[in-house]
Amino acid sequence: MDHEMAERYDAPVLTVAKARRVRARRPPPAGVRPRYRTIMAVDIEGSATRTDPVKAELRGTLYRLLEEAFTRAGIEERHREEFVDRGDGALVLVRPMDEVPKTLLLHAVVPTLAELLAGHNAGLTLGPGRDRRMRIRVVVHAGEVQSDGRGSFGEALDVAFRLLDCPEAKDALRSARAPLVLVVSEDIYQSIVRHGYEGIDARAYHPLVRLEVTGRRHRGWVREAPPTARGEVPLVG
Repeated sequence: MDHEMAERYDAPVLTVAKARRVRARRPPPAGVRPRYRTIMAVDIEGSATRTDPVKAELRGTLYRLLEEAFTRAGIEERHREEFVDRGDGALVLVRPMDEVPKTLLLHAVVPTLAELLAGHNAGLTLGPGRDRRMRIRVVVHAGEVQSDGRGSFGEALDVAFRLLDCPEAKDALRSARAPLVLVVSEDIYQSIVRHGYEGIDARAYHPLVRLEVTGRRHRGWVREAPPTARGEVPLVG
């Protein structure tokens, strides 16, 4: 192979390698900017087994209870983004404000939601086709969230939803006496739960699952039926 042919042969290889390096250095699109959010997502147990009219009722109830739980905890609309519908659940993104520390979700919002849920279930008349009782899984995480105008996305949300939807979380609720189980990420456990801030009992949380998201290992912790905002014993469904 002469010198001229060698140059023609090597040029495409060099060009491709250079292009790859350029792509690796290319910054994210200008419209994609991470915003730190506390993440709370909920999912209704057994929604797929209900008829569409019942699903509609459960969805309405869930949104009503969520709104009341956040309101009672003092988290107003200005503190959070609009609820994001997930079909059989919802996503809430809370803005990082001094008035809304993560502890407020753990010792006020979730316990109040559990209390409201137990009250709702207790007041229902049971019977074939008339069971409107609701049991839910809740996850709390935090991290950078992206938005492109079509919705929110990002690794932090991937972690939250994987914890919320993992078989271990579903099994935990299925075997729980209470109508709610809370799953927290490793980040939330290490930065909040284990320190035992007021209203948070670290001893009530137990390791639930280890899962991998984008090549990183993440651990989830679970507790059944957090005590109510008034400090009562755990609710039993």
